[in-house]
Amino acid sequence: MRSLNRLLLFVAAGALAACAEQGTLEPQPDASFSVSGRGARQITVMTRNMYIGADVDTAMAALFNEDPSDDLPAIMTALETLQRTDFAARVQAMADEIARNQPQVVGVQEAYELSVTGLGDPIQMDFLAALQWALGARGLNYTLAGRNTTTDATVGVGGVTVHIIDHDALLVDAGRVTLDGAPVEAVFQANIGDVAPGVSLLRGYVARQATVDGIPMLLVNSHPEPGKSAAIVGLRYLQALELAQFIGSAPRVVLLGDLNDVPGSPMYGVLAGAQLVDTWASMRPGVEGLTCCHLPDLSNRLPGFDQRIDYVWTRGFNGPSGGVQGEITRTGMLPRDRVNGAFGLIWPSDHAGLVATLLLPASVLR
Repeated sequence: MRSLNRLLLFVAAGALAACAEQGTLEPQPDASFSVSGRGARQITVMTRNMYIGADVDTAMAALFNEDPSDDLPAIMTALETLQRTDFAARVQAMADEIARNQPQVVGVQEAYELSVTGLGDPIQMDFLAALQWALGARGLNYTLAGRNTTTDATVGVGGVTVHIIDHDALLVDAGRVTLDGAPVEAVFQANIGDVAPGVSLLRGYVARQATVDGIPMLLVNSHPEPGKSAAIVGLRYLQALELAQFIGSAPRVVLLGDLNDVPGSPMYGVLAGAQLVDTWASMRPGVEGLTCCHLPDLSNRLPGFDQRIDYVWTRGFNGPSGGVQGEITRTGMLPRDRVNGAFGLIWPSDHAGLVATLLLPASVLR
């Protein structure tokens, strides 16, 4: 466990691991496009779940059942998995993805702050600060446009205390995006809430008005509650209603996120009914575009994705023909996208990321 302390302190100090090996975007033969006509604008956005690095749900299930004997083993197993998923290497890979694609806007989910005490030297990790540090090391200036705080949980067992704070965040390229007004950093009214002393499960969204390449728009990033039970599906439906109500009639919108639900779900129907466009379905009809999930320890050699739950939704980007023009592709889902972690090759996250380039012809901007 001392090696875990050294690894995580290494991240906290900002001395991150060497740059990850280069990955590439998936083949996309059906997504070619061109900017035609004077005055056309092109905007690139990205969504990325950073992944805490361990199976939190399994650990929580053990902590909150009636058997106290499995509490400490659950905590120790999660911390060992966290060591194997080597955030120091993974954050470099995510920074490389951003550097290759140069999005003006990045929405990140699971941008955790994590602290562990009771195992020797205290451990402190800040995922968002580490990502910004890695981007800065590449000469990139992505500023924080907004960050909400959702789940804030403290669990103590056997002398070990773990404190996690979950954030959704919007990062923007400071040289190409002008921020307008103050950020909206909100939690949903519909939430699971308190489940145990010191543990409250909350979800929400962060939003900011911005001008990107001269075009004003509302940027939103969200991470609704995961789960497949009927109760959780219904909860996500209510959370989607809150998102749609917040977005209202805004003429141009980009909604990014790991939305934890699939096409055809009640959540999906709410967003489609709010005149938002699922850009993957619009630009790559008939292509599954699965985005989740790799194994919790990220050790699988090939993707085993079985669901599409990460999205770029838009409003106000439809071209003259009615569809969204541009391209959209996934990152972090080809074997060559894996990086060298402390114990072998691992994926940058348990999700794939999405990068969408949205084309606005001059005729749409008039």
